[in-house]
Amino acid sequence: MSVRSRLNLVIVQALIISLMLALTGRLFYLQVAAGLKYQDAALSIQSRDVVNPAIRGAIVDSSGIPLAMDRPGMVISVDRSIVDKLPDEGSAVIARVAKLVGKSPESVYISTRLCGEIKTTQNLGCWKGTRFQPIPVTRTATKEQALKVLENSDLFPGITALSVPVRSYPSMAGENAAHVLGYVGSVSEDDLLDSDKSYFREETIGKDGLEFQYDEYLRGRAGIKTVIVDRKESVTKQAISTQPVSGFNLVTNLDARLQAATETALQSSVLRAKSLGGRADGGAAIVMDVNSGKILALASYPTYDPNIWQVGLTQKQANNLFSESSGVPALNRPLQGMYAPASTFKSVSVVAAMNAGYNMNATYKCPAKVLIGNRDFANFESKSQGTISMKRAIAVSCDTIWYQIAYDEWVRDGGLFPKSGLNDYFFTAARGFGIGKITGIDLPSEASGRLPDRAWKERIYAENKDFYCNFKTRAKKSDLTPFLIEVARENCLDGNILRAGDAVNFSIGQGDTLLTPIQMTQLYAAIANGGTIYKPQVARAIVKPNGDIVKEFLPEVVATNVLSKKSTKFLHEALRAVVTEGTAAGAFPAFPVAVSGKTGTAEDKGRNKDGSAKADTAWFASFAPADNPKYVVVMVVSQGGFGSSISAVGAKDIWTALFGVVGGKVDPTQEIFPNGVPSKLPKVDPKNAKLVKP
Repeated sequence: MSVRSRLNLVIVQALIISLMLALTGRLFYLQVAAGLKYQDAALSIQSRDVVNPAIRGAIVDSSGIPLAMDRPGMVISVDRSIVDKLPDEGSAVIARVAKLVGKSPESVYISTRLCGEIKTTQNLGCWKGTRFQPIPVTRTATKEQALKVLENSDLFPGITALSVPVRSYPSMAGENAAHVLGYVGSVSEDDLLDSDKSYFREETIGKDGLEFQYDEYLRGRAGIKTVIVDRKESVTKQAISTQPVSGFNLVTNLDARLQAATETALQSSVLRAKSLGGRADGGAAIVMDVNSGKILALASYPTYDPNIWQVGLTQKQANNLFSESSGVPALNRPLQGMYAPASTFKSVSVVAAMNAGYNMNATYKCPAKVLIGNRDFANFESKSQGTISMKRAIAVSCDTIWYQIAYDEWVRDGGLFPKSGLNDYFFTAARGFGIGKITGIDLPSEASGRLPDRAWKERIYAENKDFYCNFKTRAKKSDLTPFLIEVARENCLDGNILRAGDAVNFSIGQGDTLLTPIQMTQLYAAIANGGTIYKPQVARAIVKPNGDIVKEFLPEVVATNVLSKKSTKFLHEALRAVVTEGTAAGAFPAFPVAVSGKTGTAEDKGRNKDGSAKADTAWFASFAPADNPKYVVVMVVSQGGFGSSISAVGAKDIWTALFGVVGGKVDPTQEIFPNGVPSKLPKVDPKNAKLVKP
């Protein structure tokens, strides 16, 4: 063999040895060094998670009465691992189950299919979990239905009936509280995309209200059983199993009895307005502790049964929740309803006038009309009250005094050509009370209302200038009236300018000003306590099942000294006069509790869906006892008519329940809080709770 041949052979041998070493090294890496990594990857392909949801924590009132809790429920489920192997792939048993629970075979079929198994257009209600755990067909089965499944296993192969916890809203005091409690539902695709949450597809989570706001505490931790499946999706073994951990309980500041009384008073006010010929399409009522911000009751009307989410919504019920013809029951009016505040806003105007130097002890003319520019701004029903004190002006709700003061201040600030360093006393006073900002209440989807100051005018003008300038071509034909065409023309030219009409309307809570009922409650609580603004708070504490406190929610001060002692004294006297000799006197004849408050009847220039003009909004904002305020009660009825005859009467019913007024006298045994709002946390035991006084 030649030297060259030997050299070639050596090179080939070296190459083969190098390849063998490389392959051996790679094999060592895959099987040893990175073995665990690839083993986990293989398992992840073959593994399936079966979720066992935790028992959800209870929501209770301030005395421990359950407002929301998990109760034993009967679930009928389909085991796909068995049903799918039947000769007809389970169609017959699915039909029998559907008939048993009163559903259509199609709906049961869809509810037991994985969302990826059926067409996108048909997957409403599909199963978001895996086929390796029982898929519920109904969570509200009767004992008879469950027994029929258990006793006829030959007719119901792969069908199980088990007792499981189901969310319940027991209404032990007759309360509804749907809008404050919220509801729970299955995890959605959007929920799963939230990287901050560790949701599983089969979990039930809070969707609205307190259930949503405090879901991280209430939900607990689901138990997970991981199973290994083969390529035929048959379970070969169980890999991991963890037990569920129950959620924490939520103690609220609500009182179930007061909540029920508030809801009844609100409903009665709406129905009374209807009986008087009004449209009255809804309303809100709130009770709050003026010295802490604790929400003691919060009602919205119309409402709905919060249990319907667990029973299963029909299409009709779903449509009804958001239907204008039914009053949009899903709307949380205390937080999301925005209304012109009308004369209730004059309390803010008092502060503005005092800051501007007006003497509250002087007398002022209250004529039938005041000419502003080329337009007359009239008093209510165009009545003249003569020359009266400012206290009397608040009591009888004179408008023309405020028109004149607001106009004079607008002129001093430069009128159509505002000067630098303007005072803007009215807007400044409103900002001081937080108007135009959310209150920060611990419930989702709060609206901010509207403070139509100069900055707002500039912003709205920029957004709508094109519409104003092309009004004739862009507006609906029904809106092409001479008046609206002229308004659009003016707005096109200088819609960013604060005009005299804007200023005078603002002073009496009309024009573009909008407040939510919770903002009004916060405002009058600050007036009652002398100038401290508290954040409204529904939650009191998060408590473990064993009673240990996880988190306590203490009162939060948003602002202080928004009222001077002088303005507080004047407002307390004037608002008391409203009830004793003014617009609310007819609602509180010989009432044994000294209530102070302000009525409001707000004009609404909008139109209903049927084209009819909207009726006035009825307000009453109040606090009591007058000499040492403890609580604030606010009620508003949309399209309810007069605040004095609708909302003031409804608020009186709430005060009656709160202080235990019976036969024209206060009965301490009937008072909701005879010793004040509870300061100690109650013992949370939903299973054994009884409706007793704290």
